[in-house]
Amino acid sequence: MKNVVITGTSRGIGFELAKLFANNNHNVLALSRNTKPLEIVNHKNIKVLSVDISDNSDLEKVSSFIKKYWKQVDILINNAGKLINKPFTELSSDDFLEVYKVNVFGVAEITKNLIPFLQKGSHVVTISSMGGIQGSMKFPGLAAYSSAKGAVITLSELLAEEYKEQQIAFNVLALGAVQTEMLAEAFPDYKAPLSAKEMAKYIFDFSLTGNQFYNGKVLQVSNSTP
Repeated sequence: MKNVVITGTSRGIGFELAKLFANNNHNVLALSRNTKPLEIVNHKNIKVLSVDISDNSDLEKVSSFIKKYWKQVDILINNAGKLINKPFTELSSDDFLEVYKVNVFGVAEITKNLIPFLQKGSHVVTISSMGGIQGSMKFPGLAAYSSAKGAVITLSELLAEEYKEQQIAFNVLALGAVQTEMLAEAFPDYKAPLSAKEMAKYIFDFSLTGNQFYNGKVLQVSNSTP
């Protein structure tokens, strides 16, 4: 039984991941601003906290919970994401900041908060995007989103180096298109080849075993050529 923290669990991949870990008898701390979907699920292995990862004071709730109930974290999945689809000349500094606060700064802050609870053999998995891979196909309108997803890849590589002596593994999964609510909102007419449930199964397996084979790596999880 692992103690697993997952961000962005109100819908899509994060929602499916929380249920998958819980159904396989792992303890899940599910973090999201909207807690209702998982509260309705009402699984005995899922504890839901209303947390905005872009708000540093909100993250104190996470540390307090772990200190009181768990003492340690085995897996952290940085899944929460923010996407704004606008032509570059229409993107404001506030738009960039809004995206980076969730996709980069939020990832950094929650990881920093959980470092004291990550033991030897722990695995931090950050969900990035094929849009953040250098040399991959890029899409107009995603200057803020894709650049943020590129930044978080480099961040994870640096953390893997910084914490290798403690044997905490940091890896990134750069996902291709997955049929989620976020994708549908940004690209209403696009149909992705994979469902959130299918991708969650892959991430579930990788989170449990990937740190035996990888550290400081980014894996491209896409069935199309970049």
